[in-house]
Formats: sequence, structure tokens, C-alpha cells
Amino acid sequence: MANPSRRTFLAAASAVALTVASRRSLAAAGQQRIFVGTGTPDGILAFNWNSATGDLTPAGVAAKINTVDWVTFSPAHNFLFAAAEVDTFNGKPTGEVASFSVRNGELEPLSAQNSAAAGTCHVALDHTGRVLLSADYGGGSAASFKVTNGRLSPVVWTEHYTQHGPNTDRQQSAHAHFASFSPDNRFAYINDLGGDCIHIYKLNAATAMLTPAGTYHAQPGAGCRTLHFHPNGHTAYCVNELNSTVDVLDWNKEDGSLTRATTIELLPEGYHGPTRCCDTVITRSGRFVYFANRDNDFLYSFRADPQTGALTPMKRSNCGGKIPRNFTLDPTERWMLVANQDSNNISVFARNPQTGVLAESGKTITVTAPMCILFS
Repeated sequence: MANPSRRTFLAAASAVALTVASRRSLAAAGQQRIFVGTGTPDGILAFNWNSATGDLTPAGVAAKINTVDWVTFSPAHNFLFAAAEVDTFNGKPTGEVASFSVRNGELEPLSAQNSAAAGTCHVALDHTGRVLLSADYGGGSAASFKVTNGRLSPVVWTEHYTQHGPNTDRQQSAHAHFASFSPDNRFAYINDLGGDCIHIYKLNAATAMLTPAGTYHAQPGAGCRTLHFHPNGHTAYCVNELNSTVDVLDWNKEDGSLTRATTIELLPEGYHGPTRCCDTVITRSGRFVYFANRDNDFLYSFRADPQTGALTPMKRSNCGGKIPRNFTLDPTERWMLVANQDSNNISVFARNPQTGVLAESGKTITVTAPMCILFS
């Protein structure tokens, strides 16, 4: 990568300074900007968050980009990246991956690129901020992009998966659903819900190239949806959508491999109705882990051993709506926010930071098809 010019460096530094100043200004007013990706033509909405009261106030449309499934920040929070789950973009049968600069709490379009295939549902930025990965559910593929001053290059690397599983309704073909990076940034992971596996790659952060490094195979029909690493640096949790389980995994730093230590059942005993496990939230201390489940719609709280990552169940609780697509803790970790896709609302639950317990009832704000919540 070429060395940046003095003008480019100063422009980047100015953008970071403006972002920091904006965040401080909102904080001085007791508020924080939140961006919410939605499954609507409005795309990304802005809200102001009050951590003292748990109130969420609409602040308008931040960016009109159709059907945004996921949003994520650069390390300095001066750029935002989005995955748009559309079937065509720029006249090609792919989804859209877009980037925005963040200035004074507003989004300004920077770049947009074609993904590898249709139905782009997730993007993840590596720890250096120089590589973005996208995952295409509909097309069963993944792609990488170089990031320079927030701008996305055309696709650098792609892979189209061919695996499929035994669930005839959901696993007729591969469905790439989630991208992530190892704690040391040496490896990248793509969860394939259709193929019951996680594809593992060596990452070259300078070139955005990925090299195959193995595969983690889940139980047939499990449907690997997401992968989150525990702060201890050697444990990961794979949420399996189709059977509502969580694989607790040991991560091998030497080769990036994942080994299943145990599997956690999330469903109540005797439940046999429709079910889809969804997402994971881990506290900064690593002492508590939460999972969201759809169709029977609940959050499940666990106590975690900070050293081993082992999970002890606490309780299931209300998610505040139908089909919790994504959920997250606010920066104080005193509130849990839940994006309930089908009931068109975001629910806010108080949380006890010492015990990890979530309140059974909370506040609700109407938001059409909320998909992903991101704190600035």
C-alpha cells in the first residue's frame, strides 16, 4: 500500500477529529448517536440515545440504501460500512456493500461496490480497518475488499460455496451468513448456514486476500449462523440457527482451527414448535453472555467463566416483540436494546451490571423492520 500524501493524512485526521468532536458534543448533552439498519428503502436511520433514562429518540434518515441487514464501524468510528440484501446492484445480480464517512453524527456516502452474489446480509471489518468481508446469504458466497480512507476497492477475493445440509426447507444450498476475524487478526471465518460449517482462512491484511485454512463442521442440520469470540481470546460461540443450539468452541491460535467443547441447548424442555436462534452479546468483562431466539422469541442469559468461557444458564426473558433479529448492550452495559424485525420495534430493557439480570419489561419505540443496532 502506497504511503499516504500529507493532504490525504490531514484529511483523514480531520475526519477522525470531527467524529470525536461530534461524539463528545452528543455526550455533553447526555446523548449518543445510534444508527439502525432497516429492511426498508430508507435503509439506515439515526437515533439519539440517553443512557441515563434509556430513551431512544428518532433523528431522521441517515442514509437511503435499500434493505440494510448489517452496519459496522471502522476502529475510530469515523467510517461506517453497510450490507444491503438486494438481488441486483449496478445492473449485476449481486448485493451491495457501501461505506460512509461519519461527520457530526451524520452519514456521507463514500463508496459502493458489488458483492460476490445476491442477498448480502453481513459485513465485518478486520482489526486493522483495512479489510472488509461480506457474506451473501442468497448467493452462498463471500468476498473481500480493501479499505483505503474509508473507501472500498472492487472485490479482491471471492468464494462461492457448494455445501448443503439435510434440512430440505433451509439447506438446499450454501448460505453464507456471517463473517468474523480471529482475536489476533491472522484468520478469517465465514459461517455457512446451508452447509453446517464455518470456513476458515488465513488473512493477508495488506492485500485483503484469503487462503483456505480448514473447516469447522457442526452437527448436520444445525445451521451455523454467527460466530463471536469471548474476551479471553481462546473461546468462541457459534450460534446454530436451525436447531437453536450454541457450540462452545476452543480456538487454536496456531492454525486458526475451532474445536467443539460442548453444545448448549437454548429451547425450553418439551418445546417442538418453529424456532430460529439468532445472535450473541458478550459483556466486556466476559462474565455474561446472551443469546436471542426467534419464533418463540426470547433472550437467554448465561453466566460465563471469564477464564474458560464455560456457560451456566440463568434465565430466559422477554425480547419485547416478534423475531429479534439483532440485539446489543449500550456502552454503559446498563441497557439491552433489541431489534424486533417482524413487530417493527426496538425494545429497551434495563440490565443489572453486577448480576447480569435483564428486566422482564422495558420501553419500546416503533421502527419499521429494524435489522441491526450500532452505537457510535
